[in-house]
Amino acid sequence: MLIAVIMFCAGLLLLYFGAEYLVNGSSSLALSFGIRPLIIGMTVVAFGTSMPELLVSLMAVGQNSSDIAVGNVIGSNIANIAFILGVSALLIPLSVQRSILRRELPFMLFATAVLWMLCLDQVISRVDAGILLVMMASFLYYCLKTARLGGSNQPLPQEVVARQKSSRRRNLIYIVIGVAGLGFGANWMVESAVFMARNFGLSELFIGTTIVALGTSLPELAASVASVLKGEMDIGIGNVVGSNIFNILFVLGITPLFSPIAIEPSLLHFEFPVLMCVSALMVPMCWHKYKLGRVKGGFLLGGYVLFILALLYWK
Repeated sequence: MLIAVIMFCAGLLLLYFGAEYLVNGSSSLALSFGIRPLIIGMTVVAFGTSMPELLVSLMAVGQNSSDIAVGNVIGSNIANIAFILGVSALLIPLSVQRSILRRELPFMLFATAVLWMLCLDQVISRVDAGILLVMMASFLYYCLKTARLGGSNQPLPQEVVARQKSSRRRNLIYIVIGVAGLGFGANWMVESAVFMARNFGLSELFIGTTIVALGTSLPELAASVASVLKGEMDIGIGNVVGSNIFNILFVLGITPLFSPIAIEPSLLHFEFPVLMCVSALMVPMCWHKYKLGRVKGGFLLGGYVLFILALLYWK
């Protein structure tokens, strides 16, 4: 059991640092080719912070642990909203960009509802995966199109591009290290989580929705807290909303292509309604004064604690 705990903690660390290396290396490499930071944020960073969820889900499906694969994504999305935004808002009140309320947030609600409907037959098939990937491609196209219309196609200053060009080899090494760290970390986390769940008499779904989900949300937590402490409050919310969209459409769009994912019926009656409720709750909370203050942050964090306690009772 001690070895399993050590493997799990080591896997968590590898996931965290692997995502950090992948995001930083990819972002700097993209800048060296003159790609705008806004475009990088919507593609490279969102992809990088969703890599832990993707690799954990792929590893779980490969080991016939579908409950961890799905529970990881659903639990991670709930944690992103209730836990990460709650902690961030408690540190410093978060301002909300109106564009997020008009575009990303409604799309996140729509994607969550579509996933719930696709899961009603208790399986995410390859056809379902295709639907999610088409939605992902459409969303990325719309984001990139609106970004260009907003003036993001202006060239970067030459000194910025030149500075990043000199570091291309180092950034490529960072990307390779990041991918390797994510791969090993995901494998260790899944293997140890399944072992601990069986030894403690807990379901794999519970482990995936709580511990594994929190672990794979570490990059989002780090990115949100770091942006808040730097005074970039709007990035915190954008990071969470974008990550949730990627988790649903990208992670659960790619994983079933390798093997259809069976859905535990209890997910449809508890975790999915909770995810839909916290996602919908973000709309009035963000519209109100366009800010998430400490009171709202405390409410979100308290709600997450209640969710974990309810899971313990429910499962």
